[in-house]
Amino acid sequence: MLLDYLLTQKKEKGLLPDNGVVVKTIVTSEIGRTIAAAFGIPTIDTLTGFKFIGEKIHDYELSGKYSFLFGYEESYGYLIGSFVRDKDAVQAALFACEAAAYFKSQGKSFYDALQDVFKTYGYFEEGLESLTLKGITGKEEIAAIMNNFRTQPPHEVAGVAVAVIEDYQTSEAVETDSGSTSAITLPKSNVLKYKLKDGSWFCLRPSGTEPKIKFYFGVKGADAADRDKKFNALKRAVMDRVHGLVSQ
Repeated sequence: MLLDYLLTQKKEKGLLPDNGVVVKTIVTSEIGRTIAAAFGIPTIDTLTGFKFIGEKIHDYELSGKYSFLFGYEESYGYLIGSFVRDKDAVQAALFACEAAAYFKSQGKSFYDALQDVFKTYGYFEEGLESLTLKGITGKEEIAAIMNNFRTQPPHEVAGVAVAVIEDYQTSEAVETDSGSTSAITLPKSNVLKYKLKDGSWFCLRPSGTEPKIKFYFGVKGADAADRDKKFNALKRAVMDRVHGLVSQ
């Protein structure tokens, strides 16, 4: 909603740069990519962590390739403008207030504006599930989960075919239909992401600071009911497989 408001205001005022860019992490909602594309703005992915978004800002300032417009990640971090290199609650709160005031002037609430975004761009939903596995046994089980999904990737999940498998450890993306591969130009990381043919996706990533493995989910539905149905089915299918691989 904030991104749509930002781009709409910049476009109406003639302030939208030709080389503008939105930056997000690989485990973050795809709704921003859809919104940005409607304004002719590309979206660039980074690894998990806002420091990587800050790194992109620095790179683009040096190269002049892009003009940074907006950055966001799944753990509630937002950045509007390039004068801060980490998630900034102060500017996000101020910007949200500005947006709310504008919506009120149009006779709308924040909720109304959010529903307008869904109606325009699709009904998206994302979620995170964490599984804590402590000790040496837990460490081995986390490794086993990653190895299982990496060596025996699912062909379909909840009745929906897998379209693309991205392995950030091997830096390779595979299109399942053709078998063609492409390079992932991000630093190597023990992360797996599966993109389904209906636009849904899920991602596996061991935590770098805690004895847990994280599972990220994202779907797009035709309406709220369809979205909720897809999300619940995707999460249940993935977690059922995961729980079958661990002792607890």
